[in-house]
Amino acid sequence: MKVEVCAYSFESCLAAEQGGANRVELCASPYEGGTTPSAGLIQLVKKNLSIEVHVMIRPRGGDFCYSDHEILVMEQDILMAKQLEANGIVLGILQKNGQVNIQQTAHLVQLAHPMTVTFHRAIDMTPDYFQALEDIIEAGCHRVLTSGQANLAIEGIKNLKKLTQQAAGRIQIMIGSGVNTRNALQLASLQPDALHFTGKSTRDSVMEFRKEGIAMGGLSEVPEYEIMYSDVQKIKAMVNLLHEAV
Repeated sequence: MKVEVCAYSFESCLAAEQGGANRVELCASPYEGGTTPSAGLIQLVKKNLSIEVHVMIRPRGGDFCYSDHEILVMEQDILMAKQLEANGIVLGILQKNGQVNIQQTAHLVQLAHPMTVTFHRAIDMTPDYFQALEDIIEAGCHRVLTSGQANLAIEGIKNLKKLTQQAAGRIQIMIGSGVNTRNALQLASLQPDALHFTGKSTRDSVMEFRKEGIAMGGLSEVPEYEIMYSDVQKIKAMVNLLHEAV
């Protein structure tokens, strides 16, 4: 079973490798659930990491029903990731009715080749979870990241068990959302192909002067002076826990 770290910075990518993770899902915009990272970050990470780097392809936060212009952006981001020698990409596209957009997904899978493609937790926003898996397989994706249509994977464990059985080796199942050392063994008992987590810690900004009453993103609940990062010790603890359980 592989361990994938969702990383939002170069620092976090280095921590993922140092902690023993098998691959990184490289993203930007943690408070939007992850968007496409910059070309500069992709290049730097690929230059300095020996583990796999999978790049998030998501042009904005919010829903997963994209306009033609947004699909064009996704196409260019995929080509950039390929040029920078990423090992894989991560995406998810839905129709207005919430079903998987098989046609658009298949098109981007073909464009991404030979990179592998993970269909992300957009599957958790579909009206028919189990049909969505069949649609994702039909589109040619190599793996799916899911929490079992729950906010936290441990809460969706019944759906995750059914989905893993339904997949029957036709596609890799990766479990994510709220995965930690307290619940990892229970989730691992479902025999997914991978567990996905951030290993998140936070630290205070080094800024001494702090301007009050202004939120750069317009959302006061997003901390302006807090740095989020993937903690190498939390990653090591997860990897060791799973190795000991084998």
